[in-house]
Amino acid sequence: MATSVYSIRIDSRVRKMIDELSGSGCQEEIRALIEDTVRTKRREQLLAHAQTRFESMSAGMSAARIIREARDVR
Repeated sequence: MATSVYSIRIDSRVRKMIDELSGSGCQEEIRALIEDTVRTKRREQLLAHAQTRFESMSAGMSAARIIREARDVR
């Protein structure tokens, strides 16, 4: 998996507290939190897009009717 650097600005007091917690795995926790947040937001975005597409679809033939017609052709 390729990685890249993403910089953020945080309050210097928070940075100092993070530095004082050396060995606590803050970096891994922050990375995991960001990944979870991005996945959740992406999931919400995809769901909203799917919902919009579903709402814009016109009502067509029902699945039962399509299956009956396919059986009648045989």
